[in-house]
Amino acid sequence: MAIDYTKRPQQPPAAPPAPAGGGRVTLTKGAPKVSLTKSGAVGGTARVNLNWSTGAPPPPPASGGFFSKLKNAAAGATSGGIDLDLGCLYELGDGRKGVIQAMGNAFGALDRPPYILLDGDDRTGSVAGGENMSINLGAPGRFRRVLIFAMIYEGAPNWAAVDGVVTLTSANGQSFEVRLDESDTGSRMCAVAQLVESGGDLVFQREVKYIQGGQMALDRAYGWGMNWQAGRK
Repeated sequence: MAIDYTKRPQQPPAAPPAPAGGGRVTLTKGAPKVSLTKSGAVGGTARVNLNWSTGAPPPPPASGGFFSKLKNAAAGATSGGIDLDLGCLYELGDGRKGVIQAMGNAFGALDRPPYILLDGDDRTGSVAGGENMSINLGAPGRFRRVLIFAMIYEGAPNWAAVDGVVTLTSANGQSFEVRLDESDTGSRMCAVAQLVESGGDLVFQREVKYIQGGQMALDRAYGWGMNWQAGRK
């Protein structure tokens, strides 16, 4: 069964700025994976960032006095914007499995298992920094695999309107980008990318596969084998 961490720990320190020469690699269908080990991008804390467009029109200008302004503000807050969530399924080196996500307050921890921490939950897409998740890569073999996902929690499931991008930035400033550049109008779940350990080599690989259903369907698609129960934010 997925581990539910009910208390949000303190925020981790911000990722260090990229050093001179720290580049950005975009993973594509033609070039879907990169070895973090061979790139020198392992060790320390990696940051995973999700940014997207709300897909909602701006609220109408407030006019007509105080009560009219309150009405317009309320209309703007519920005008059909998209709430996109960042999370992951993980499998540690010792075989323990779980989920990191805002639903169920499973924010995780950085300095103890599962060594992954979700910073918060941006429900509007208007936060400049988007949603961020930290992964402690300070010890080799800590993870067997980490499946990063994005889910449309609220709003129409229209990925073309979302214009989402997930970026993994290593401790030494190298960035690896996966764009959600394929449209799907029926699925709320997208398997974005995986971290996979194989023979001492940690690989970051693009997925961008849309899943009909929620976390349970994602689990089945990737063979995680956990037990699930209903939850909410």
